Amino acid sequence: MSFQSFIHPERRRSVPPFPLLIAVTMSGTVALHIFIPALSTAGRELGASPATAQLTITLYLVGLAIGQLVYGPLSDRFGRRPVLLGSLVAYFLGMLLAIPAESIGALIVARVLQSLGACGALVLGRAMVRDISNETDAAKRLAVLITCMTLTPTLAPGLGGLIEAWLGWRAIFVVLAFVVGSLLLLAVALIPETNRNPVSGRGVGFVLGGFARLLRSAKFRRYLLAGSCAGTSLYAFLSAAPFLYIELLHRSPQEVGLFCVVVSVGLAAGAMAVRVLIGRMEIRHGARLGNGICVLAALLLMAAHFAGMVSVGTLTGTMLIYAFGAGLGGPNAVAGAMSVDPAAAGSASGLYGFCQMALGALATLAVGLWYDGTALPLSVVLTSVSVASAIALQRL
Repeated sequence: MSFQSFIHPERRRSVPPFPLLIAVTMSGTVALHIFIPALSTAGRELGASPATAQLTITLYLVGLAIGQLVYGPLSDRFGRRPVLLGSLVAYFLGMLLAIPAESIGALIVARVLQSLGACGALVLGRAMVRDISNETDAAKRLAVLITCMTLTPTLAPGLGGLIEAWLGWRAIFVVLAFVVGSLLLLAVALIPETNRNPVSGRGVGFVLGGFARLLRSAKFRRYLLAGSCAGTSLYAFLSAAPFLYIELLHRSPQEVGLFCVVVSVGLAAGAMAVRVLIGRMEIRHGARLGNGICVLAALLLMAAHFAGMVSVGTLTGTMLIYAFGAGLGGPNAVAGAMSVDPAAAGSASGLYGFCQMALGALATLAVGLWYDGTALPLSVVLTSVSVASAIALQRL
């Protein structure tokens, strides 16, 4: 096989298998969620404080955020396939570096490399689905893709907890290395170039210009803030969960994964509710309803803390409600942001994804730095971001 046919295998296959694109896209966040139950154990073994250990989550989110702004323009210029293969290689190498890590610093470096590779899988999997579909088929396939992606935060924490309990936290990265390596080999063999018209003249400057146009719109900024706050603030819970459940509530690491699964089910249920309510209420009203539920849940968690009633039931229950509100409000906010300037839909998607992950990283950092062995930092952060979201939505 020649080098050119390796990089651009159009002669061998014209359309990539849709199930493979689903798997590639889902893999983009699996390394984030699957490691959460092992966070506390890994931190103790490597001699790290809770705040330092949580950087393995926070900086992973930072990598995903930055990548949202980079991979799209690169794939427009050089093609989807070579950029995707490069990202999967980085993802795989990040797993290999994490397995023997002897310090928290080495693990953090490996996690950042993982995130920079994972983001390519996340962004380019979706882009390829759009490339190979007409307008009607794209809507159907993206709906299937989004539904499948909800399985990652639902199933990955439980799986991570089981692997950590049976084999130790390092085994999580062994399993992920096998998965990502397999996806890389399948991508080499089965995924062709789907961007038939790479644009050489539209680089970073063109993309940044689209970002500037969108940010000048007050409507876009409000939807951007509302959706980013409501959705990715859940990462603050996910990063705090191992410490709250294990150290405060004295539960096992594998149970942490199961509790995270329960909370993630709320997110999927909220997203399903959007499909029921769509067409029955305006987008802004759906976003407000979801955000209102988030505010209520955050306040209930704060009340439980001050009443001395934080338990597995109250923590999991309030976060389940919060996740439902985020699942309901987030998609409506995305739809509102994307409708501001249809001609700049790609830039809107990239900027929205960047802000989601960036604000998620800030939320996890705030909880990590403030962590005091109680649920107070988490409840204050969630209340603050949901109230900020409510203010933004009320001005629409």
